[in-house]
Amino acid sequence: MESIELRAIFRNGHFDPIDPVVLSEGSEVIITMVEQVVASAHVEAAQQRVYESLLRSYDTGQSDTAARHNEHQP
Repeated sequence: MESIELRAIFRNGHFDPIDPVVLSEGSEVIITMVEQVVASAHVEAAQQRVYESLLRSYDTGQSDTAARHNEHQP
């Protein structure tokens, strides 16, 4: 028995294939479902905290960091 992976989206009580289905009409299949979670609320909350941190400005004591640009160049 050949195994084929088919990605689909569950909508309105039906599975809508993302990719073309190559099966003979009337073929019997066994479906094993694995839900793919795109992004959980936990991950989104963590990303939001990172973005908020990146938006903050910090006083480093350096008034002109561009003047020291070449110090860190190879």
